[in-house]
Amino acid sequence: MARPQHNDWSSGLFACFNDCEVCCLTTVCPCITFGRSAEIVSRGERTCCAAGVLCVLLGFFAHCHCLYSCCYRGKMRDSFHLPEDPCCDCCVHALCLQCALCQEYRHLKSLGYKPSLGWLGNNQHVPPKHNPPMRR
Repeated sequence: MARPQHNDWSSGLFACFNDCEVCCLTTVCPCITFGRSAEIVSRGERTCCAAGVLCVLLGFFAHCHCLYSCCYRGKMRDSFHLPEDPCCDCCVHALCLQCALCQEYRHLKSLGYKPSLGWLGNNQHVPPKHNPPMRR
């Protein structure tokens, strides 16, 4: 089975100032940026509030919030066929968390999502389900 062709990220990892509003929000409160993106990526299975609070708790008590947040980067890459760039998701989130969160948020916005509205506010962007071909 052929693998789907990779798309490119809408902006680079270090292009944080391309969207100063998101950059400032992420600098002050990265849990909000993460929560909003996680809600879209999970298609509403995890709310912004739940994802953000869990990320804060994991960071505060176990110092492993980047292990949690990098999973959503992986889900996002799988959903939108994005490359694992510039290195593995865990390294990107461990070394450049704010830059990674900004990049993910900007990419969702470039696809027409408005992460601040949550999944329900963006439900018109649900891509059609792709059914596998029937076999005899």
